[in-house]
Amino acid sequence: MSTVSMDDLPVEETDVLVVGAGPTGLMAGLVLSRRGVTSVVIDQKAGPTRESRALAVQARTMEIYDQLGLVEDVIAGAYLATGMQLRAAGEPAALDLGPAQRPFTRYPGIHIFEQSRNEELLSSALAAVDSDHDDVGDGGREERGVRWQHRLLHLDDHTDRPGGRVEALLEGPGGRLVRVRARWCIGADGAGSAVRGTLNLPFEGTTNDAVFWVADLRGVQGLPENSLAARMGKASFALLFPLGPDGHARVVSMVNGDSAEQTPVLAAARTDLGLEFTAVEWFSTYRVHHRVAAHFARGSVFLAGDAAHVHSPVGGQGMNTGLQDAHDLANLLADVTHGFARPDALPRYERERRAVAVHLVEVTDRAFGLVSRSTRGTAWIRRRAVSLIGPLAPKVLSTSIGARVAGWLGQYRIHYSFAPEGAPTPPWATDRAVGRRLPPAGDNTDALRSFTWQLHSYGNPVERPDAPSWIEGPRDFGVDPAARLRPDRLYLIRPDGFVAASLPVRGGVADAAALRSAARAHQLAT
Repeated sequence: MSTVSMDDLPVEETDVLVVGAGPTGLMAGLVLSRRGVTSVVIDQKAGPTRESRALAVQARTMEIYDQLGLVEDVIAGAYLATGMQLRAAGEPAALDLGPAQRPFTRYPGIHIFEQSRNEELLSSALAAVDSDHDDVGDGGREERGVRWQHRLLHLDDHTDRPGGRVEALLEGPGGRLVRVRARWCIGADGAGSAVRGTLNLPFEGTTNDAVFWVADLRGVQGLPENSLAARMGKASFALLFPLGPDGHARVVSMVNGDSAEQTPVLAAARTDLGLEFTAVEWFSTYRVHHRVAAHFARGSVFLAGDAAHVHSPVGGQGMNTGLQDAHDLANLLADVTHGFARPDALPRYERERRAVAVHLVEVTDRAFGLVSRSTRGTAWIRRRAVSLIGPLAPKVLSTSIGARVAGWLGQYRIHYSFAPEGAPTPPWATDRAVGRRLPPAGDNTDALRSFTWQLHSYGNPVERPDAPSWIEGPRDFGVDPAARLRPDRLYLIRPDGFVAASLPVRGGVADAAALRSAARAHQLAT
């Protein structure tokens, strides 16, 4: 292989090379395709994952699936969990997330939809989009969708030179070599990312000493329908995720030491946690890592998902964060491709998404530390905390604090800052809605399915300002009953559904200076 020169191979040109076809890479490829950007998505696997640890699809991810027109497929195939049962000793405490999330999202609760099913849904949708395009190359049908069994051998970024591109050498089935030239590359190839390795980027963090085990069980007793559960024993803890009715559940727990054998581990779970079940479908072990890449981009190469950050399974956040990385990045690359945003807008991705990952790792690391320590003193504290907090938790969830916690869990409270660090907040960004995903009001979220920049008003129709033709609107959606979107403002909405600016309106006319200021801040082409 070393005797073959890349110059001797035919070249395939594309806008974006996506390395990795897990949920993150598939989301990137699908959004790019929906927005008319060519991509090549590769993975060294033979097909979508069959066994997976990730289960939870949070509210914000459901909103993205809605934008893609796939949410009904998820709902049809998912098992909805709206509550959480906490049990240490005595009667368990029950929490209901529904009331805390329902005012803020159309998809409250946690939809249990395994990683493998997310991959199947996204890869099928990507293949369907590609089949509608005529420019699939000479390979015909086999070139559509994901290029399975393609391994990245070499990657060079020459985009710092005039006319330069990212150059990749791939090995396909049977050892066939493939050369790809792309404007950008997205590394979505997991925690052991080959793309991150080529960038020599540190993957900073720690690996926990304990070994986690995961099992799919049947006939689990005491697990309420449509509810997650946390059980605290004298020496251990476990999280239970419902997979279906009649006690079908996935259990995640841990042991100390270098290994965990199925028989003694499950026997200990029966004794310490009171975990009763009738059958074991699947059992596996793994270690938990808490790591974030030093950078999410270098040159024209980006990292997303587990290639950029890994953390504990506490809260079911990992897969969702990767899907949202891809959604953010793919929309940004599409904006630059189509000339809506200038190339100097690209650092926005790292600025927005790395901050989310760092915060998530810090929070889950602290939560993981609380539940994973196995000393008897720590176990007593866990049980005592559940006994004290359990009865109070339903009341807390009904407060504004509870609504915030539910929003963080559902990931729809993510907040991007659009002002440079240390700089005063510009007038168009002082509205609380700016930097957050668009709150649902009327049918405004339906409008997002076009994946366009848009202008929205709420109860006060506004004249169209002097804005680029590719920004749609203004469109009035009527008064927001929750008063999160103001009638005296014109809102600029990004294609990913985040509110980019809130422009003051007087006499039905938006502030032109504020619009120009916001456009400059977002590096929009005007």
